[in-house]
Amino acid sequence: MIRILMLASLIFSAAAASADIVVATRTIRPQSLIDAADVQAVAGTRADAFENPLDVVGQEARVALYAGRPIRFDDIGPPALVDRNQIVQLQYHGAQLVIHTEGRALERGGIGDRVRIMNLNSRATLFGLVQADGTVRVSN
Repeated sequence: MIRILMLASLIFSAAAASADIVVATRTIRPQSLIDAADVQAVAGTRADAFENPLDVVGQEARVALYAGRPIRFDDIGPPALVDRNQIVQLQYHGAQLVIHTEGRALERGGIGDRVRIMNLNSRATLFGLVQADGTVRVSN
C-alpha cells in the first residue's frame, strides 16, 4: 500500500513538473493582436494562465503583456469588432417585433462581449452583445 502511494506521488509530481505555461517573448501593447512569434511555452504551472500557445495566437491583448510573464486568461480576448465611438447597427428581437436602428458604441468589444451603446434616436444608453458580423444585439 505504501509503495502504491509513493508511486502515485512520483507520477503526479513528474506530471506537474512537465507542465507548461505560455509567456510573452516581448512586451505586447494593449489592443495588439498576438502572433505566434510573440509567445512561447516554458516549464511551470499556474492555475490562471494558458498552457498552449495556440490558445493565445490570434487573440487581442486587453492589458500590457510583459516579456517572460505568464499570460493569464483575463489578459486577452477575442479581437475587437466594435471600437469606441463607432456607429453600429442595433438589432432588437422581441416576441413579434424586430427593430433595426443605429447606435454609437461607448466601448470596445469583440464577439460575445457585452458593450454599452447609445441609441442615436432616443439618446438612451443600452447594453448589447457584439455579434460576429459587427452588429450589436440588444435585449430587454
